[in-house]
Amino acid sequence: MGRRPVTVRLARWSAEHPWRAIALWVVFVAVCFVGGSAAGLKEATNADMAIGESGRADILVTEGDFDDPAVENILITPRTGTLDQAAAKAAAADATERMRQVAGVASVGAPVSSRDGNALLVPVTMAGDPEDASDRVQPLRDATAGIQGSYPGLRVEQVGGPSIGKALDDTLGKDFKRAELLSLPVTLAILIVAFGALIAAGVPVLLALSSVAAAMGLSTLASHLVPATDTTSSVILLIGMAVGVDYSLFYVRREREERAKGRSGLDAVEIAAETSGHAVVVSGFAVIISMAGLLLANDAVFSSLAVGSILVVAVAVTGSLTVLPALLAKLGRWVDRPRVPLLWRLTAARTGRHGQPAKARFWPAVLRPALRAPLATLVVSVGLLLALAAPALGMKLKFPGMEDLPRTTPAMQAYDRLTAAFPSTGTSHLVAVQAPAEQADRVRAALTDLAGRAAADPLFAPAEGDGPRIEVSADRRVSTLEVATPYASRDDEAARSLHTLRDDLLPAAMRGIPGVEYAVGGGVAASEDYAQHVEEKLPLVMAFVLALTFLVMTWTFRSVVVALTSIVLNLLSAGAAYGLLVLVFQGEWAEGPLGFTSMGAIVSWLPLFLFVVLFGLSMDYHVFVVSRIREGIRAGMSNRDAVAYGITSSAGVVTSAAVVMVGVFAIFATLSTIDMKQLGIGLAAAILLDATIIRAVVLPSLMTLLGDANWWAPRFLRARAVAPPADPPTPTPELVGAR
Repeated sequence: MGRRPVTVRLARWSAEHPWRAIALWVVFVAVCFVGGSAAGLKEATNADMAIGESGRADILVTEGDFDDPAVENILITPRTGTLDQAAAKAAAADATERMRQVAGVASVGAPVSSRDGNALLVPVTMAGDPEDASDRVQPLRDATAGIQGSYPGLRVEQVGGPSIGKALDDTLGKDFKRAELLSLPVTLAILIVAFGALIAAGVPVLLALSSVAAAMGLSTLASHLVPATDTTSSVILLIGMAVGVDYSLFYVRREREERAKGRSGLDAVEIAAETSGHAVVVSGFAVIISMAGLLLANDAVFSSLAVGSILVVAVAVTGSLTVLPALLAKLGRWVDRPRVPLLWRLTAARTGRHGQPAKARFWPAVLRPALRAPLATLVVSVGLLLALAAPALGMKLKFPGMEDLPRTTPAMQAYDRLTAAFPSTGTSHLVAVQAPAEQADRVRAALTDLAGRAAADPLFAPAEGDGPRIEVSADRRVSTLEVATPYASRDDEAARSLHTLRDDLLPAAMRGIPGVEYAVGGGVAASEDYAQHVEEKLPLVMAFVLALTFLVMTWTFRSVVVALTSIVLNLLSAGAAYGLLVLVFQGEWAEGPLGFTSMGAIVSWLPLFLFVVLFGLSMDYHVFVVSRIREGIRAGMSNRDAVAYGITSSAGVVTSAAVVMVGVFAIFATLSTIDMKQLGIGLAAAILLDATIIRAVVLPSLMTLLGDANWWAPRFLRARAVAPPADPPTPTPELVGAR
């Protein structure tokens, strides 16, 4: 029979030495986790994450080494009507006195009146590291509450970076904690329904969690080569649970299926390793290739996500090939205990008795149009998916701004009143200028002139208080100026003000100053630059992922046609997901049901990240389904019967895996922030479409239509002779010979 595949040899060794395999896996996970904790995390710096001109502005500001303390504001406004000036001044004086006595307050500024006189602002500068100011802001909030109690006729509230940060940390922290608490029981519940037994449901979750733990440690070690960001651990958890459960699910279902046919435990494990294990390896390579494409984006955030995702997928594949066979061999038939009575009967009904497939009804009914009228079915289904993808042509990309954060907290409601009364405290551009120290006075004069010109333009908001906010570094080489705009950061007018500043006002102001270097940053600039960055890098990443995936699929299935169809179908799935995102989030019709305020755009980083994740995860299903179809071909079935066998025999496990992913991703759609909502709905909808319409309708109709051409390849790629499975699959009776 020749040398057995490496997946079979690994599985056999693990099954024959289960305690060794389990012990080695536990040691591996522990060493990775402890080693990562000991090494510590190296986080990406501003220089690492610099993108475009806004990134250059951040680097210039960093080189200026400015003392940039955290600032809070006491905002005094009327509850109704106009502001009582006497009461407001008394409240401001009281606020000034009380805040000076609060520990952690460095200074309190003079009250500033709004232009219409209907609001009064008292700036409060905090002492200490601004990075942890939100953790130290509570005493100031308590003092503000005391001032409010003394002046019930006024609205006295605190607003600023630290108080907003604390409010959002409290709200979003609860969101994420709820998501984490829900994801595990949701996954376990779906698996219990799929298997009908608690141990069988627990094994995939156990492997996924151990893979995530090991990958967390490895990613911490890897951060010393590729600096990490604060989103890396969340993505490792998301991807790790998805692929870890998927790979285990494919393997365990096949092993149970073979045992139900009467095979010994060792034989069942070997067959599962040769079939599902091989599919897991190919799927893992496909996901790793997709994630590696993110490295081409030349972006610290995407590079960190790529490394974390690659590590967790590699660990999950390794675990499914090593420790999983050991667990299944050691558990034996105990894997089906304890049984959940009703669910076990349903599972047994799907499996049939003595390992023979039960008479299926649902999937044959779904497949019948694809097998009997493949061309019509293909045209209709692809037409529907293309129609769903069409809105993606109008996709707009933006970063979420302050206006897109949830307004359920008093801090954000106060922020809205602050920016309405003092427009210069809202959206602003940051002008950073570097020049020789002897040119500092000329730079200051130029920035003052620029601020005056901007104040006369309706695209900008004049500064309140003491005039333009110009800062100069201690070495006099770097100067900064904040130029405010009265528009929300996502408005087109805010973007126009940015381009006016970059293209006209700033170059004119700096003209003639020797050795000058300048850039404009800020929230609007970062959004515009990042959207352009994604638009430039997305084609490159897509080309890389598509080319390498094509090569891997061609080599795996020894078929150029299968490789091409897999890529086309995954592109169709990703396009439909993009179109659905645009339909839901760029309009306003879904705001009520989903609890969000439309920003009229898709979050800038989402299309690139969504593409690689969807392409990788969708390939899991494709490889598994096509592998079962190829089993039928090798067993001597006709192409049509092999398609029927492959779809019906894999439908249960693919559906279960998809439902797990959809359930977990849908939890993210319940979070408060718009980026998490878009991510959750985009992933959940794409996986659902992929596992249903793509795999159950488009794929069988296309492969039926192509017939034997599915397996065409150049002579040098044609498959070597492979022995058919020991027990050839039985075609689905209702579909055999269907024409």
